[in-house]
Amino acid sequence: MKKIIAIYQIIIGLGMIGIWILLFLSNQIPEIQTELIRITMHILAEITTGVLLISSGVYILTKKKFSSLFDISSGSLIYTLIVSPRYYAQKGEWAVFAIFSAMLIITVTMLLFRKKII
Repeated sequence: MKKIIAIYQIIIGLGMIGIWILLFLSNQIPEIQTELIRITMHILAEITTGVLLISSGVYILTKKKFSSLFDISSGSLIYTLIVSPRYYAQKGEWAVFAIFSAMLIITVTMLLFRKKII
């Protein structure tokens, strides 16, 4: 189970960073023109979350154990998965909203597993 959780964290972390790079390179972040400070802080928070997730996943794979980094990165991801879907819900993109919701359930379940609550 630890290996699955580590791979999940690495994939999500890479995906978070990758999507922002793609959006930036394809000029698909209109908020840069209208809300530069807000979107910059949002992107910085998501990239930080991505780096934390990747670091935690690699640690779990190499050390074969969880660490506080797992808790911190999971908490950061949970926050992101609660806040970010608002954007897609406002645009009526319910499929993306559903994916974020599923990821939230998976992430909370993994954290509860790590804490031996389930």
